[in-house]
Amino acid sequence: MTLGKLSTPGFTWLDGHAEFLRSTRISQEKALLDLFGRPDGSAAAFRRLGEAEASVASPRSDDGLWLCADPVHLCFHHERIVLADAGAFEIDDGEAAALITSLNATFADIGVFHAATARRWYLRLNTAVDHVAEPLSAVAGRRMDSELADKTSPLHRWLNEVQMFLHLHPVNEQRAAQGKPAINSLWLWGAGVAGMAEQAAGSADALFADDPLAIGLGRATGIAVQPRPTALAELLDSGAQTPLVVLDQLLPTVLYENPENWRQTFADLENHWFAPLRAQLSKNLGKTVKNLEIVAPTIYGRLQWTISGGERWKFWKKGRPLADIANALAAVPLEGKPS
Repeated sequence: MTLGKLSTPGFTWLDGHAEFLRSTRISQEKALLDLFGRPDGSAAAFRRLGEAEASVASPRSDDGLWLCADPVHLCFHHERIVLADAGAFEIDDGEAAALITSLNATFADIGVFHAATARRWYLRLNTAVDHVAEPLSAVAGRRMDSELADKTSPLHRWLNEVQMFLHLHPVNEQRAAQGKPAINSLWLWGAGVAGMAEQAAGSADALFADDPLAIGLGRATGIAVQPRPTALAELLDSGAQTPLVVLDQLLPTVLYENPENWRQTFADLENHWFAPLRAQLSKNLGKTVKNLEIVAPTIYGRLQWTISGGERWKFWKKGRPLADIANALAAVPLEGKPS
């Protein structure tokens, strides 16, 4: 990512006054599950709970093992298979409904499919199986090497049948005629029993997020859930004492390799969040913000900045420009891969 002359005095101040911790690289989904005390997963159950519908299940029963079964496009690139998720291309509601209807008619022996939105699908299995797979954000835009999927899962062979079925489906024939990418596979991940969604725990008294997984975790915890604020001022007006805010605007720009949008999005974060946070913490404006923890799951690892107590008063501490932080992290790679 080329940072160029992106100016971030607010973030630089926060970096200089915070205790910095770098740990093993994890996905955004895993980071959210960890924050709510669910490191073992069950993302599908929680994400379903966070969908806009009051009850996303179809049929209504919440029994059984659920998977995220998100529509994707697999293509060859430099002799490798690369996965593009539905954020990289368009799927309309009619296409999603037609494909879901056909999948349910053809693979009823496997389970029941449901589309919460055109981009987010679910599968309730008739019989529980062990299935380990990375979250979608960990594989989107990446080549499909063997370590990204569980080849031992009983669903692996069945998924090959699904891919052949989708390849010949009229929806994809029409998309091909229109020059659109085929919806030629599903990414199955986040296995978990629906009842697990009632066991989340967290320390925040309010959640501000648009991401359905985060919303579901908040609902399962029983805390107030509100849309993601546009700026710090809006958050402070909410009256929340220990809020958790999910600022995930940068994720699409990274997954779809859009550096210009990344720069603009980070500039917006600087103007609406980091600079105002610096003002609050350095001058104690209104004594509103006293402690701050920033968690960022990145390609460099899980990064965490924590400001508390007297750290914010150490005016002599200097932060690092974004480019220097990125260069330092890239120079010392971490062991391990996303989990």
